[in-house]
Amino acid sequence: MRGVRGVVWLGAALAAVAAGAGALLGGAFAALGGVVGGAVAVAAQAWAVALLRPAMGAKTPEFVRRWGLGMVVRSVGAGLVIVLAVVLRGRVPALWPAAGYLVVLLPLLFTETRFLR
Repeated sequence: MRGVRGVVWLGAALAAVAAGAGALLGGAFAALGGVVGGAVAVAAQAWAVALLRPAMGAKTPEFVRRWGLGMVVRSVGAGLVIVLAVVLRGRVPALWPAAGYLVVLLPLLFTETRFLR
């Protein structure tokens, strides 16, 4: 698994886990929330890896700039999940998009170095 493709495959599997947990614990709308949060996390992490990967051999200022941009992308993703939770407030409990985002993003962050080689 290399690069963005690996992030997407692993993220899709984790989003499926989040959706399954949501379906078991909270029903169909909770599964939808888990998928939405997971999809946002996959997109944010794939974009962050795509930004950072070309700078892996660069000088420190360029590396840090791209790393910072990746952190901004992840933060925007978290903000988007919050907005979606507010917009879907009557249909999907706010816990599930947030849980889907975290369940997908955290393992992707811990395995990020594998995708940057």
